[in-house]
Amino acid sequence: MAAERLVVVGGDAAGMSAASQARRLKGAGELEITAFERGHFTSYSACGIPYWVGGQVTERDDLIARTPEEHRARGIDLRTRTEVLELDLPGRRVRARNLDSGEESWTGWDKLVLATGARPVRPKLPGIGAHGVHGIQSLDDGQRLIGSLERTEGRRAVVVGAGYIGVEMAEALVHRGYEVTVLHRGPQPMATLDPDMGGLVHRAMNAMGIVTVSGAEVVKILEDEEGRARAVATASGEEYPADVVVLGIGVEPRTSLAREAGLPLGESGGLLTDLSMRVRGQEDVWAGGDCVEVLDLVAGRNRHIPLGTHANKHGQVIGSNVGGGYATFPGVVGTAVSKVCDLEIARTGLREKDALAAGLRFVTATIRSTNTAGYYPGAAEMTVKMLAERRTGRLLGVQIVGGAGSAKRVDVAAVALTAGMTVEQVVALDLGYAPPFSPVWDPVLVAARKAVSAVRAAGV
Repeated sequence: MAAERLVVVGGDAAGMSAASQARRLKGAGELEITAFERGHFTSYSACGIPYWVGGQVTERDDLIARTPEEHRARGIDLRTRTEVLELDLPGRRVRARNLDSGEESWTGWDKLVLATGARPVRPKLPGIGAHGVHGIQSLDDGQRLIGSLERTEGRRAVVVGAGYIGVEMAEALVHRGYEVTVLHRGPQPMATLDPDMGGLVHRAMNAMGIVTVSGAEVVKILEDEEGRARAVATASGEEYPADVVVLGIGVEPRTSLAREAGLPLGESGGLLTDLSMRVRGQEDVWAGGDCVEVLDLVAGRNRHIPLGTHANKHGQVIGSNVGGGYATFPGVVGTAVSKVCDLEIARTGLREKDALAAGLRFVTATIRSTNTAGYYPGAAEMTVKMLAERRTGRLLGVQIVGGAGSAKRVDVAAVALTAGMTVEQVVALDLGYAPPFSPVWDPVLVAARKAVSAVRAAGV
């Protein structure tokens, strides 16, 4: 009996996790695996790119969990620098082009995995294609940016956008010795936080010497006579000099192949799957990673949340199901952490705007504390904001901004959200305490106590 043919489109976290898990469950005689990757690298940490650019990670290869050669040694026919151009679903085949030779070929499949990832949002602005303008999503992108930084004589950088990538790249450029300006359209940086918490990030970034300009709508990249970026212009008429421009506006699902093939997409353009990560309406097509939408367990709706943690889990689920096992991915609560210099930033669950969009009535509680006992040397400020549903007291979301040791406290809230706990139940949690790690009342518990009072005061 001939071996089944598995084709994987995309060679990073979700795709190669799926391929590797399927290979563990089925040998080469049972399952032939062909994987296509348009870049040079596989199975790498995209989240680590800002720290490689900033110099905290010195070697590019430190970010690579498994090389193409290692995948091939495990019986996976991995074709790098090869881009899939077309999905022929009725014919159960894909058309791919080798980006170096230009040669095209068709490859048949019995089972197909789409792990095409996401791409940096690149607005259609005059000058957006100028030399020195960079979007960051892949190791190849990071390599190009580092090369540009090494060739550039000036030391002025403009980051467009102040989400996770924007603030992390701002820090990386500071470490590189650049004067950094961050331009963003919102009222405060970090739109993944409520504006009051984003304001804390804004003040901290300015205190670090990063010029952060809110309400700045970029309309043009100005070029010099050689076609290199020299400044960024905003709708207000301001021009910000730049020797390098980094786009940190965010990413969008890379799903043009799926769209052209008629596969179902959600509001954000991400692929829609069932709990097994099988594409809806398809028997033998799965999808995972940054190209899919996932269920928000708190809001009860699908969202595009591109994170490596999810992508690796998607791959494990897909590989188990393709390989004859059984696994599901139930959803997420939207947990993410980041940092800019010494400031740690974390969130999980819903922001105020998310809760309103979901039709929830809620109360908020914000407290200020320290990350260790106040008397312990090196204690740093920490602010916690908590959202709870009115009447029920169900925890809806937590945001944290503070010094070292602040961000990972969000994991307590993530577990509580997943378990559907109330803020009163959170107060009763038996968390660890010692002066070097926490005040006797952990800040998360203090915020929960205040949220309990807010729920009671709000009544029905």
